[in-house]
Amino acid sequence: MAIPGIQSIMLPLLEMAGDNKTHRLRDAVDLLADRLGLTDDERHERTPDGRQKRFYLRVTFARQRLRKFGLLEDPEYGQFRITERGRRVLESKPSRIDPKFLRQLQDSQGPVVDEETQPDEENTAVTPEEALQDAYETLRNSLAEELLAQVMQVSPAFFELLVVDVLVSMGYGGSRKDAGEAIGQVGDEGIDGIIKEDRLGLDIIYIQAKRWTGTVSRPEVQKFAGALQGKRAKKGVFITTSSFSSEAVRFANSIENKVILIDGKQLAELMIDHGVGVRTDATYELKRIDADYFPE
Repeated sequence: MAIPGIQSIMLPLLEMAGDNKTHRLRDAVDLLADRLGLTDDERHERTPDGRQKRFYLRVTFARQRLRKFGLLEDPEYGQFRITERGRRVLESKPSRIDPKFLRQLQDSQGPVVDEETQPDEENTAVTPEEALQDAYETLRNSLAEELLAQVMQVSPAFFELLVVDVLVSMGYGGSRKDAGEAIGQVGDEGIDGIIKEDRLGLDIIYIQAKRWTGTVSRPEVQKFAGALQGKRAKKGVFITTSSFSSEAVRFANSIENKVILIDGKQLAELMIDHGVGVRTDATYELKRIDADYFPE
């Protein structure tokens, strides 16, 4: 099943606090996961940035929402307990705590938070942080698609330079000049170029860089691997604007030589990550409390 949204977490969280004890948030997360029947994968699923567990984040926000409406309070950092208002709510035996219920509660018992600064309560399935990350991923995926479509329209010579820029931005090839002289100068036996693995040139990486519209099959990767053996090379990178067949991927993973396959989607992501062919329009910083700064 899917990880429960914030609206499905608020009532179980309040019921947990109904024992009038002080609870630690980290313990509540585990207990709620058990109560809601989450699988191990769901318990450990992370947000798109990989920094936080999704369920933990939703429980945290559910606690914040209940606190904003005066149903919970925080006696200490990372802890919570039920309030008198919260006990009255439990006594009413609600079937669900959602934005509609909280608005009715506020109308009947008076506001707890400033209505002018109160955030929109209509969509509490996910946290604002999750919504921001999801929006970022949507924009990034859209940019990757546009970027790949643009790459497909450039000339073969420009595509080779683009590959050089990506690899140099990742730390390979020494300078762009050195890498640019290497790429596109071989062009035989299935190899399009060579590039230094590091600035000292302690090892060489052979490159196959092709614009494709169809799936790259196993024979093409085999041809490249054979070319590496002919050069007595141990490492190679096969870059394409399309995708690789499952047979091609399995073959690359099974051979002794290290052959890295980079498809169009990965290429676009590398261009975004390393600032090749894109520019930054805006930057937003997401900050949180630094618990180490404050005394116990």
